[in-house]
Formats: sequence, C-alpha cells, structure tokens
Amino acid sequence: MKASRKTLLCLAALAAAAVLLASAWYFTRPQAEAGEKHVTVQVVHGDQSSKEFTYDTDLEYLGELLLSEGLAQGEEGAFGLYITTVDGETALDSQSQWWCITQDGQMTQSGADATPIRDGDHFELTLSTY
Repeated sequence: MKASRKTLLCLAALAAAAVLLASAWYFTRPQAEAGEKHVTVQVVHGDQSSKEFTYDTDLEYLGELLLSEGLAQGEEGAFGLYITTVDGETALDSQSQWWCITQDGQMTQSGADATPIRDGDHFELTLSTY
C-alpha cells in the first residue's frame, strides 16, 4: 500500500512540474507581432553568393513565412521545422552541412517555427558546415 502511495505522489509531482515548465515556456516565449510586416531574408549559399528576398506579410513566425513563400523546405522534427533546402540549395548530410538562421548577424535563440517576425526584421540563412 505504501509503495503505491509513493508512486502516486511521484506521478503527481511530475505532473505538477510538467505544468509549471509548460506555463513558464508559454509566458516567456518570444512574442509575435500581429499585422502587416516588411521582412528581408538574405540567403548565403555554399559558394558564398548571396541573394536577398523581401516580403510583406501578416504571418507571425519565420518558419511559416519561409514555407509559404517557397523559399525553404524542410522536415518536421522533434524541435520543429528542420530546414533542408533554401532557394533551391540542399544541405548535404554527407558533407555535414546545415542552414544556420541568424537575425542581423546574431544566431537566433529559437528554431524557424518559434522565431517571431517583426516589421523591419532582417534574417540570414547561411549554408554552414559543422
């Protein structure tokens, strides 16, 4: 009887901790800006050539903008969208390549799905190697 009571108390404590962590994430996550926004995305390809794309959008997160405009493609993973292809260039796993997301030269603290868009933002997608 005592073992099942301890098990129930442990499960209740774990559930409470999960609720607290989920609440903390929800209230501290980066907030999106509603309404029309002008956003620039610079793509730096593997050969170091660069292209700039500008969008006027009412979307709220970078991932949904990249996908809806057809600039990027990817796969849904455990951490959200994993970008595999940008502007027709695919990152090759065999060469340890990946698409690095930066904003005004600084790495973003979240993936594309959770990176909010604000009016005037400038993002860079750079084909990088591990």
